[in-house]
Amino acid sequence: MSTSDILVTGVGLALPGVDGPADLLRIGPTAGEPLVDPAARLGKRGLRYKDRASQLALCAAADGLRAAGLLTDGLTVPGSTVGVVASSNLGNLDTVCEVADGIKETGVDGISPMGLPNASSNVIASTVAIRYGLRGPNLMVCNGATSGLDAVHWAASSLAAGRAERFVVIGVETDNRYVRGLLGDPAGQLLDGAVALVVERADAAAARGVTGSAVLGRYAREGGVDQCLERLVPEGGEAPGNWFVPEGHGSGGRLPGDVPRTDLSEVFGRASGALGVLQVAAAVSWFGAGEPDAGGRALVMAGTGRDDAVAGLLLASAGSGA
Repeated sequence: MSTSDILVTGVGLALPGVDGPADLLRIGPTAGEPLVDPAARLGKRGLRYKDRASQLALCAAADGLRAAGLLTDGLTVPGSTVGVVASSNLGNLDTVCEVADGIKETGVDGISPMGLPNASSNVIASTVAIRYGLRGPNLMVCNGATSGLDAVHWAASSLAAGRAERFVVIGVETDNRYVRGLLGDPAGQLLDGAVALVVERADAAAARGVTGSAVLGRYAREGGVDQCLERLVPEGGEAPGNWFVPEGHGSGGRLPGDVPRTDLSEVFGRASGALGVLQVAAAVSWFGAGEPDAGGRALVMAGTGRDDAVAGLLLASAGSGA
């Protein structure tokens, strides 16, 4: 099985100003929009002692699982068939810093044993798996600007290898004083939210009567934008109908000038490890809008847009080749 046999069958969102996938490309900048309230979405039970990144991930994962038809009163498929890959570079930075501050001020005896597990970088992926009974492979990715697309790729590769039938892929980041202090960004310029995708083997989706909304295509990871484009859209190859660019990239690149460029950081702020997952969700929304010039394909690309690591992924609308 190749990764081209992998479908996106569900999208879940916990983003300010967004009610559903159709809003991803219709709204303006979300700075100033009310933040997502996990307790209002999920109820307070089970959220105590959970860090905000994990709470947001739980909201998006539940939304995505329901959209894929995998969650009603409980899972509709065996938990062993569902894995989790989560991406976040800074999601639990606040917990780590608060623990460090607490040790400095009061010593280890002053640290809460209930909150300390949140200092582990894999807390987001494990929290989602435990809450929803997802017993397949569990992975946390925290490797910089390409992290979200890398997470999608790892899920697709694991599916192609037969390690599960479907994965929930989550991208989440939070906006708090510790993150702002590290990045030097003022409030309102950072994403505080989560996005989830359900990616599924085509045969597993077909067995439960689901066709999916998008097909995953080729993935590449290179040292810069042009190198990544060379791999994914060779000279003379068919250009995509939309290019979801790295944060702040805007224009340029080898693609024809009439290919629309979409920079989601202009709407949601810097998304770091959540960007790639957010871009795939936006591409799925774009397919669903039925744009006349869509051409059936979208290119998503995450990274800084400078000459360092850049990851890219081609997607096709369901029913067309990627």
